[in-house]
Amino acid sequence: MKLKWFGHSCFWVQSVSGKSLVFDPFDQSVGYPLPQVSAEAVVVSHDHYDHNNAKLVQGQPRIIKEVGEFELDGIKIKTFPTFHDEEQGKKRGSNLVSRVEIDSLSLIHSGDLGMIPPREVVSSWQPVDVLLVPVGGVFTIDADGAFNLVNQLQPRLVIPMHYQTHYLQFELHPVEPFLEKFERVKTLSTSQVEIDRSQLPDKTEVWVLSLD
Repeated sequence: MKLKWFGHSCFWVQSVSGKSLVFDPFDQSVGYPLPQVSAEAVVVSHDHYDHNNAKLVQGQPRIIKEVGEFELDGIKIKTFPTFHDEEQGKKRGSNLVSRVEIDSLSLIHSGDLGMIPPREVVSSWQPVDVLLVPVGGVFTIDADGAFNLVNQLQPRLVIPMHYQTHYLQFELHPVEPFLEKFERVKTLSTSQVEIDRSQLPDKTEVWVLSLD
């Protein structure tokens, strides 16, 4: 599986067969450079401007923005209903957590998760090999909440997202408070990685991707 981070919560994921999907594309007001990207599907966690710019993605992709189970040329996608805040959606509405089975790997994209669901709900997302999780607080769970989620899911690989960078045009918390909670952290000099099941770390490890 190839995975590329475009900033914020936007990722491109491609299977070994060449089929790809994009999570949570943003619009130009967010501050990150708009990517040139095509895919067979776009998964939108919620309908806010920094996550729902599906028209950015070329190739007439299928748009997935509802709860359900989907299949895309061997890639299985299941979306789970959660909330964008700690008050059952009263402040910021709903959020989809997406679980993807691709190339014998299981990947969770948490969207703008704003609360930690009950343990039985979180356990229904398992097993998880790769977790993409917001850590910047303000509009989502913060470093403590993300650490709690990691402890429950026990993924092999964690990639933080939705935190403050020099690109971002609004204020979130930086990634460092989250990283300080882990012993195994790698800061990579690239925005794209190739992940193979046989090469996953044996214990939970955090990878921080860097924009090109």
